[in-house]
Amino acid sequence: MIKLEHLNLVVKDMDSTLRFYQAAFPHWRIRGEGEGEWYGTLRKWLHFGDDYTYLTFNDNGVGNNRNLQSNNMGLAHFAFVTDNIDAMIKRLQIAGFAVDKSGANASFRKNCYYIDPNGYEVEFVEYLSDLPQERNLYEVS
Repeated sequence: MIKLEHLNLVVKDMDSTLRFYQAAFPHWRIRGEGEGEWYGTLRKWLHFGDDYTYLTFNDNGVGNNRNLQSNNMGLAHFAFVTDNIDAMIKRLQIAGFAVDKSGANASFRKNCYYIDPNGYEVEFVEYLSDLPQERNLYEVS
């Protein structure tokens, strides 16, 4: 079995980043944090998650993330599954974050997209079926 353990993200501001992800994942915690040098730049790092999955944030990011409405190379988005998307949307709204766009109209899932404080597009999805063939919008030929 293979599963994703962590994503390592360079961010501009650790506090606003943490505020966004703490609202989305109230059951996660700061697993560890520290400072280090990365190619001549001192930066703080922080691991935020549970015992098995986490996000790594590294501050002192410069520049802008890729234009998400372009075909430029780079990360398009990453997604998380939630059991209750409405509660997650409410938590993020209370923390000051608005949905950027809704997902496709589908019978067996609800999803939406946010732009985090660093310009990363983050998708959240709630599946309304346990059947894999119903979860996705693949055309059958």
